[in-house]
Amino acid sequence: MAKLRSIVLMIFLVLIMVPVISEAFAHSMFNSAESFLGGYRVQVATLPEFPQIGEPSTILFRVTGSDFEEVDSFTMGVRIFYNEQQIDAIPPKSYQGGHVDHEYIWEKPGNHIVRVDLYDMEGSSGVLTYTFNMGTQSPFGQIFFISIIIGALTLLVVVIYIYFPEKLKFKSKS
Repeated sequence: MAKLRSIVLMIFLVLIMVPVISEAFAHSMFNSAESFLGGYRVQVATLPEFPQIGEPSTILFRVTGSDFEEVDSFTMGVRIFYNEQQIDAIPPKSYQGGHVDHEYIWEKPGNHIVRVDLYDMEGSSGVLTYTFNMGTQSPFGQIFFISIIIGALTLLVVVIYIYFPEKLKFKSKS
């Protein structure tokens, strides 16, 4: 009887969830952002999501128009700030295609301000500057991953306890 109840409960939960998960979207990375300005959208992300201090990482840039189509060519420069002081820059350079990957080594822990400058974009006068917050690995990142692991293990224990109780029962001494 208990097994039948479990099966009915699982079927009920699946039927309830079907309308909820009718669309699926890709995971948005934690250290990513996008901004619209002057008819253009700039997206920035890092790989890995939480860059480690002193280790190589990649800063990913994507430039699209207001119609979300990638821009064919553009001139972009990047300035990186830490504690309101500029600590590094990528000089302006022309790029073909909407994607740019730049290898970078973060030297200081914490929050950095990344300013992306687009030059001579069609339909805009002057420089378009997009501002993003980018963080490096901090204790929060480790705590976050540890809490996810603990939550998954707790769920596993609960599922085992619910669906396999006969295997967990101890023999009583009478």
